[in-house]
Amino acid sequence: MAAVKELIRTEENGNISFGDYELAQKSKLSDFQYQGDVYKVKTFKEITKLERNGMFVYESVPGTAVFDLVQDGNVMSFRVEGPEDAQITVEMEADSEYRVFIDGMDTGKVKTNLGGKLSFSAELGNSAVVEVKIEKC
Repeated sequence: MAAVKELIRTEENGNISFGDYELAQKSKLSDFQYQGDVYKVKTFKEITKLERNGMFVYESVPGTAVFDLVQDGNVMSFRVEGPEDAQITVEMEADSEYRVFIDGMDTGKVKTNLGGKLSFSAELGNSAVVEVKIEKC
């Protein structure tokens, strides 16, 4: 895979992909319409951030590329790629427990804070693509 050169796009399967960790300078794209929502992405080598309708969805430090993001009330899943290990934060339901699976391996339960943020690390690099699935307990 490679970074998302368009910054954000809709895939043939109807999911969205975003992020370009290869950029030296911060780039952003606003007003991307997807399933009745408006998305904004900011991305470059140091950070990738996605917002939906002005609300936080995803952030990684350093920057990453995210493929086939799907989110419903209880599950979020995506594939992520980056040049090095990344700290990833996603928005889920506040004050709830979730199980995080990375490449099918259960990393355990994580509780969101009062703002609904859930953070975890992903071992990336060497063009590896890691599958992430977050399920509500």
